[in-house]
Amino acid sequence: MNSLLEALQEGRLVELPDDRNKERALTILANLIEAVPSVPAGTDVAGAVMAREAAGSTALGKGWACPHARLESEGDLVCAVGWSPSGIEYGAPDNLPVRILAMYLVPSNQKNTYLREISGVAKALQAEPDDSRWNAIRDLTQARNALLDMIASAIESAGPEARARMVRLETREAAAAAPLSGVTLAGLSVQALTVVAGPSVKPVVLAQHRELMEKLEAVPDLAASLARNGSLDVAGWRILSRGSTLYPADRIVFDCLAIKRLPNPAPTPPPA
Repeated sequence: MNSLLEALQEGRLVELPDDRNKERALTILANLIEAVPSVPAGTDVAGAVMAREAAGSTALGKGWACPHARLESEGDLVCAVGWSPSGIEYGAPDNLPVRILAMYLVPSNQKNTYLREISGVAKALQAEPDDSRWNAIRDLTQARNALLDMIASAIESAGPEARARMVRLETREAAAAAPLSGVTLAGLSVQALTVVAGPSVKPVVLAQHRELMEKLEAVPDLAASLARNGSLDVAGWRILSRGSTLYPADRIVFDCLAIKRLPNPAPTPPPA
C-alpha cells in the first residue's frame, strides 16, 4: 500500500464536508490529485472519476471505497484520501455508509501496481474482525492513526523498503514538531540530508551530521547509485532517496534520509 502511505506522508488526507454529498466529496479528492505536480496540467480527474462511478460503485465494504480515474499516458500512481464524519451512502455490498474514500489516479503504466495496491487494501479490510474501527473515528487525527495502523499491520512481514517508508513518515512528523537536526525513533538515528550533483562536478552533501557528510562525499558514483537504486549503505547508515529534482545544466538535487540503528543500551544494574 505504498501509494496510500505516500498520500499520508505528503498531506493528502482531508476531512470531507459533513453533508453526505458523494459528488462533492469526489470532486474535493480529485482536485487534490490534480494539484500534484507530477499530474499533467489539464487532467480532468474529477470528470474521469464521475464517469467511472456512473458505470458502477467502487465501494469495497466495511466503510471503504476506492474511486479511481485512468490515464492513457504514463506517470506515477497517485492517491488522495478523505474521511467522512457521518459517512456517505455509496451502494456498498454490505450497505454500510463509506467513511474512508481512497481515490487513485492510474496511469497506463501503473495498472498492475494499482491492482496490487487495491488487493492489499481489500485483504487488510478482510482481516479486520469487525467494522467498528472506521465508525468509531471522531476526528482527522484518529482517521490518520487508524490508516497508519492498518498499513503497519499489512506490511508487518514486508521487506525493509516498506518499513523504511513508515520510518520516513514518522521522521517527517517528528521534524515538524521540533526543530531538531536529527531524531531518534524506536532505536534508530535519523538524519535528513541533501545531495547536489552534476556532470564533472564532485557531489556536495548538506547535512548536520559532519562525519556522515564526509563519508558520503567520499563514496564513488554517489549520485549514480542514488539515481539507480534509490538507496545505499555507508558506514552503518542506510541512505534512502525520497525524491530528486533536475535543474539546468543537468544538475540534480536528491532529498534523502539517513537511518542508523543505535546500539542497545547497557542494562541498568539492580539497586544494591
